[in-house]
Amino acid sequence: MNNTFGVAFTVTLFGESHGEAIGAVLDGLAPGIPVDEAGIAEALARRRPKDNLSTARREKDEFRLVSGVKDGHTTGTPLTLLIPNADCRSGDYRQEAFLPRPGHADYAAYRKYHGFEDRRGGGHFSGRLTAALVAAGAIVRRALSDAGITIGTRIAALGGIADPLPLTEETLPLLRGREFPVLDPAVGEEMKEAVRAATRDGDSVGGILETMVIGLPAGIGEPWFDTAEGELSKILFSVPAVKGVEFGDGFSLTGMRGSIANDPFAVRDGRIVTLTNHNGGINGGITNGMPLAFRVAVKPTPSIFKEQRSADPTTLKEAPLSLRGRHDPAIVHRAAPVIEAVTALALADLITRRYGTDALATASFAADRPASRPERPACEGAKDQKIRTEGSL
Repeated sequence: MNNTFGVAFTVTLFGESHGEAIGAVLDGLAPGIPVDEAGIAEALARRRPKDNLSTARREKDEFRLVSGVKDGHTTGTPLTLLIPNADCRSGDYRQEAFLPRPGHADYAAYRKYHGFEDRRGGGHFSGRLTAALVAAGAIVRRALSDAGITIGTRIAALGGIADPLPLTEETLPLLRGREFPVLDPAVGEEMKEAVRAATRDGDSVGGILETMVIGLPAGIGEPWFDTAEGELSKILFSVPAVKGVEFGDGFSLTGMRGSIANDPFAVRDGRIVTLTNHNGGINGGITNGMPLAFRVAVKPTPSIFKEQRSADPTTLKEAPLSLRGRHDPAIVHRAAPVIEAVTALALADLITRRYGTDALATASFAADRPASRPERPACEGAKDQKIRTEGSL
């Protein structure tokens, strides 16, 4: 069992939806990183439900930093944050029979934890725990921002309705401060109505979130097993309801010829850039200095109020399931700050692996310096070439 993400910089998630508190432990943070509590509160407010598009559960998310912070800066020791659970109605989840929700983790959790899991509100599998991820992400996001790295996410589609405007370096700043992050506000209203229509039907809808990261240096990530796409995908798939991830043009690349899919290199303002970004800022598992771009598919919320078929795994008897409680008809809009947070956490780990523990505090990695090659005598190069040739397969 593992609830920890990362290698050089790690985040450990703990708690249950209806437990006393949820929280996270951040380890590997350099000392001296500013901790902006107002910024953490702002990030949590973006995730919090506010209207009839979301669950009726209203948590204040009054977080506490109980270790690893002194005088507004990280100390370099493990940072622990706690978020109390206050607005719980555990009685909504009492059932005479255990009927797992179709599409939810209920049954899989029962098989893994042998019935000892806390099922109230989804327990450890609840989207409630994403509040701790958002708070943790806000801490490292401040360090990334100080290094000139910007992360933004928009709702690309919701309930079958698409935001038609492209997300680019120029349009990304338009999302700042928008509670419902779309580029076309009129389309955003159509999306909201699609959510309300699903609510009236006792149903739910899903959608697509699109994220862009600007300011990443080239050279982050590893070939093969620790690729930038792989590490990001690992944490993105940890966000509840995420069922697909694609980088750049993703699956659409399969319909292109190489002459289109390839991103030609050019020199602009003294640095290497690509003229297009079909590959989403990553080549060979390593960032190439262009905007990191990816999309995630968020499925419809499994907790719906339509009667569904289920079966009690303790008795092996089928039975109809009718839910009570408070559930989101869509989580796409609330998931946007979560995606940004986990992106920041993954990038913090990749940067720390590449540039060392103090990188996030000093932002020394931010400079986009050209790589240098040491000069070697021609005979030495020829000798190396002979060895490589004779030793090759």
